[in-house]
Parts: sequence; C-alpha cells; structure tokens
Amino acid sequence: MFKNLIVYRIAPGWQADLTQVEEALAKTPFTECGATQEKSLGWIAPRGEAHGALVESVGGQWILRFMVETKVLPGSVLNRKVKEKAARIEQETGRKPGKKESKELKDEAKLDLLPMAFTKQGSLWVWIDTDARLLVLDTSAQGRADEVVSLLVDSLPGLSVSLLNTQTSPQAAMAHWLATQEPPVGFSIDRECELKSADEAKAVVRYARHPLDIEEVQQHIQQGKLPTKLALTWDDRVSFMLTEGLQVRKLSFLDTVFEGTKADDGGFDTDVAIATGELVKLIPDLIEALGGEAESGVASAAEAIAAAGPANASAVGAAPAAPAQRAVPATPVRKSGGGVVTGPATAPVDTDPDSAPF
Repeated sequence: MFKNLIVYRIAPGWQADLTQVEEALAKTPFTECGATQEKSLGWIAPRGEAHGALVESVGGQWILRFMVETKVLPGSVLNRKVKEKAARIEQETGRKPGKKESKELKDEAKLDLLPMAFTKQGSLWVWIDTDARLLVLDTSAQGRADEVVSLLVDSLPGLSVSLLNTQTSPQAAMAHWLATQEPPVGFSIDRECELKSADEAKAVVRYARHPLDIEEVQQHIQQGKLPTKLALTWDDRVSFMLTEGLQVRKLSFLDTVFEGTKADDGGFDTDVAIATGELVKLIPDLIEALGGEAESGVASAAEAIAAAGPANASAVGAAPAAPAQRAVPATPVRKSGGGVVTGPATAPVDTDPDSAPF
C-alpha cells in the first residue's frame, strides 16, 4: 500500500471524529476535469467503491485517498497552435501580434486544445494516526504533498501540521553511520547509497547492489561528499531508502512481516493493518535514531503526547542526541495560508516533480 512516506506532526488541540472528517471531505470530492479544465483534485473512496466513505478507520488508523487528474497538453502542440493564430492575424492585418496579444493567443489556443487533450490520473494514500498525532502521505514529491496538506487544512477546521524535524539532520546521521559502519540500534545498512559533494563541482557517486562497508565510501565522506540517500532495513521487517530531506522511499515489507498470514488474507483492511502496524513502530524508531524530535512550531505536540503517559510517549520517539549534530542551524518557523505550520524543517526541492504523478 505505502511505497513512499512524507511525515508531518499534527499540532495539539485539533480534535475531530470520523463523522466530522467525512463531512468535511465530502465538500471537495474528486470529479473528472471539465472540457476546458486543466486540473482537478479531490477525495475518492479509499476502498474504491462508488459512493463509498471518504475516510476509513482500520484498527483506529484513518485512511484517506487523494486523486488528481491533469490534462496532457504538449508544449510543442500548443506552440504550433499559437503560431497558426499569429500567422492568421499577420496575414489579415499585416502586423505581428505584440507581447500582450501573443499571451492572449496562447490562452485562446489552450482553450481550443484542452477539450481534445488526454488526461492523466494519479492517487496517493493519506494516513492519519490520531494517537501519535502524525499525518503520513504516500508520495516522494513535496509539491504533491503540499497540495494534499493545503486541501486538508482548508477542509478540517483547526488542523495545523509541520514537517517532521529531528535533532540530527538525516544527512549528518547517514554520514556518521557510513563512516563508522555503526547503524543505529534496530537498523542495518543495505547496499545502495548516493553521495554528493557540496562544492561547485557537485560531484555525485552512486552505489547500487554494492557493499558499503568499504574504505572507498569512507574516503568519499572524508573528502566532503555527504549522503543524500541511504538504503536501510529496520528490524529485518521493512527496507527503505532514507533521503537527506527525511523522506522514506522505496518502502518494502519483507517476508517476516507476512509470517502467519494466509495467501488469501489480502484485501483493504489487511493491507492497511499490516502497513500501519509496522510503520507505527518504525517511525518512532527512526526519529530516535536521528536524535529525537527538534523544536518546531508544533513541538508541543510531542510534549502533549509524552505528558499523556509512557504508552503514548513512545510514538514521539524522544531520545538522546545522536553522535552527529545538525550541520546547519534550524530556520525560524514559517507559516503559510490556512494555518499550516510548514517549518522549521526545510522542505526538499522537487528535482523531477513530473516524473510520476505521485
């Protein structure tokens, strides 16, 4: 079910039940693009049933599904249409369209072509853990995540979230683990990583299906190259790729997770129970491996959970500082419209946001 993770901390004070969330999401259901509409987004039933519930609760974990549809209009086709319109004007009037008129011609050409354009759809899973106060999105594209968060905040009164931020930056921690070959307790280093230099050369070294406990890797780190991606396995149960932006990619549940289950045990509820059952333990362990949660605009969420008792405190994953310290100071809290707390963590840049819908 989940292949990638971007994790947010939900601020304390937000309370809602399933009925309230269902009613809120029902105000922005997904509908297909109209004839001249470039993009449409909204919520669909997680179970895939027509007119089904827009939020499902499985074992107390809330699951939503976000859908986006976009019209595919190649730039070359649009430009050709604009040139045809400009040539017609020049032929009829003897003048070339100016800058403002050219822009208007482009808008006209787009409206002409959109009804004939193909559409592209993509969906992503959204998981809300109300006990741990976590919002988890199944995407590797920060831009897509921002769309979902904005829609959620607009739909759910009082909701504020912050990108998960840790005391030790993932990059500094990954560099320490590779240099010392001492991964955090419960984790093991796999056979894939990417190292990038911070100088003007921006040199990149990638290892795939290759042992990383070699002197060459340590030399690269000593020369100033820092890891931007590192493959890890947690508790011999879940393998994944950790990025410098604290994203989890290439998530894969190993065979040990499915021991004791039958071949016909599939289905929505089973998939959700297995995925959330593992991730609700992995995420706190990963936070702990990175030195615990850092102060942020919603840091009091962690304090509120810890104050509620030891059982809930484990969800926060507070821990002593990791050996490697944050390479750069935290930036001030930033807020955007709708009450979303987006800092202090710096959101990773989408280097190729259109490579896949999600």
